[in-house]
Amino acid sequence: MRVVSNTSPLSNFPIIGRLGLLKQRYGTVRIPPTVAEELAALSHPAAQVRLKAALNEGWLIIQNPGAAPPALALRLHSGETDAIALALAIKADVLLMDERRGREAARQAGLAVAGVLDELLHAKQAGHLPDLRSEISRLRSEAHFFVDAKIEQFILSQAGE
Repeated sequence: MRVVSNTSPLSNFPIIGRLGLLKQRYGTVRIPPTVAEELAALSHPAAQVRLKAALNEGWLIIQNPGAAPPALALRLHSGETDAIALALAIKADVLLMDERRGREAARQAGLAVAGVLDELLHAKQAGHLPDLRSEISRLRSEAHFFVDAKIEQFILSQAGE
């Protein structure tokens, strides 16, 4: 499966110690150099160690999009634009992205999109997590990840919690 990630999933998962869920599900994840630069600026020491390990193990791969960024209807940050460009260039099966405007632009470009909560729900349903509620709580408290209350209730109901 061809997977590209933007910064958010790869900055939040290692903070809560769940980066391995992406390796387990996808095998490899590709990121553009701009996303790698954003991740290098992450101030969480344990997350940095986990990200460096993923790069050294070779399942997290930095890859240049190779093409000019696509003309998008929405103005995005360079990491989001480059992640979309890479996903289009390699014909990715999924783009991991949490930012609402980026997700909207990616969908308009014809890409399938998933985010941190989608991945946690999948991991719970696959039996890799005992519960989802505690993972969302850790995202909030440790990674300062915003979760809309309505979305949280929907995700928890999908997980049977």
